[in-house]
Amino acid sequence: MRWLHLRLRAPLASFGGEAIDARGVIRDFPAQSMLTGLFGNALGWTRSMRKEHQALQHRIVFGAAHEEDPGLRRMTDYQTAQIGKRDRAWTIRGVPAGRKGGPQTYQGSHQRWRDYHSDLRLTLVLRLDPGDDAPTLDDLGASLKRPARPLFIGRKPCLPAAQIFEAWIDEPDICAALRAALPEGRDYYALWPYSEGAAGADVTRFVTDERNWLSGLHGGARRICTGRLIGRDDG
Repeated sequence: MRWLHLRLRAPLASFGGEAIDARGVIRDFPAQSMLTGLFGNALGWTRSMRKEHQALQHRIVFGAAHEEDPGLRRMTDYQTAQIGKRDRAWTIRGVPAGRKGGPQTYQGSHQRWRDYHSDLRLTLVLRLDPGDDAPTLDDLGASLKRPARPLFIGRKPCLPAAQIFEAWIDEPDICAALRAALPEGRDYYALWPYSEGAAGADVTRFVTDERNWLSGLHGGARRICTGRLIGRDDG
């Protein structure tokens, strides 16, 4: 079975979770929706191509492993913004946003807290199911080598420090592909889909990491496994 091997390297990265009020939290691993958006950006897709994004998200099967302990490499960025009555902020909807309400809403500043992974080093293997539909795995690999637009790992300030495409791997299953992609000599904190088998998992649980690209909302759940995998270097 053929796998696309990616390496995510970045001074800062954000694998966004469920935001609560002004706190932008992160998860340990990328979301299904984040990878869909990453490939859509590399392919040059626009946000209006909702059906294409939805179909690609449904086909992605991926596993990932941290090469460093993610709990030791996190930081929180504290942000403030003073927004007056006539100030406008950019939005992804293309319509400027501003303050609404009485004079009391113009006092003080907006406060935000954004969590990040710092010095990210993540190995990821991926295939598409079904594999014959467009875009193919070869299309995704080619788009990462020569992306149509600048890529980022989560939020837009999170630029990769190196090319994301690493190699192609042939292995019978997702855990074998991850072991082949990781440096040998130690074990690594890893994630893979429960549908690919739970052997070797320390924990199985449900995550909500998909986006309904037709409505623009996040929802639904899938079952994942996390555990420790030992790297295997075949030279």
